[in-house]
Amino acid sequence: MLDASDRDVDVSAAALASLCECYWRPVYAVIRRHGHDAERARDLTQAFFARVLEKSYFQQASPARGRFRAFLAASVRHFLSNELDAERRLKRGGTYRFVPLEVESAESWYQREPRDDLTPEKIFDRRWALLVLERVLGRTREYYARTGRAELFDRLQGFLTGIEDSTYADAAAALGMAEGAVRVAVHRMRRRFKTLLVEEIANTVASIDEVDAEIRHLLQAVSS
Repeated sequence: MLDASDRDVDVSAAALASLCECYWRPVYAVIRRHGHDAERARDLTQAFFARVLEKSYFQQASPARGRFRAFLAASVRHFLSNELDAERRLKRGGTYRFVPLEVESAESWYQREPRDDLTPEKIFDRRWALLVLERVLGRTREYYARTGRAELFDRLQGFLTGIEDSTYADAAAALGMAEGAVRVAVHRMRRRFKTLLVEEIANTVASIDEVDAEIRHLLQAVSS
């Protein structure tokens, strides 16, 4: 988050573009939960990020303002409350900078949410949390792939996500490893995952002191 408000314009623009590309899907989800259909939500999501770039919203995301997740959610609420005026200004030819978002895939991602009793605020936090965990899982796999252990990760990742039905003994047999070695591998994988999770969260909070609280909040959002 700190890079996104850097005084260097080039660094700031690059950091902002990266944040937009990483975390636009929760914005789409909360707009959908506000009652807009898929086509309208796609348009509003693009309009929101165009507005962000036009008015340099995230220049206000200083350390004193706290977590980027909360700032982004508040920005979306503000945008939606003024959506007609905002869209009119953009369509009149304001400084419009296109953000490359894969909006065509947004609806299928949104429809994975099996619940319809969540408020827009809760759906935003839940989708944000799922996206963070998805990104960290992907980064963990990339780490193992770089060291020639993609197969090991693919077989053991269920122990990270908590959806593994098999046992350590099953995994050991499949990998041709001793059960004790599998336990050690899972322990190391969890440690790597946690390290990358802390790194990911640190990019969205004002200080390292907020990381643990943000992780607890996101895990609660997923489980609630």
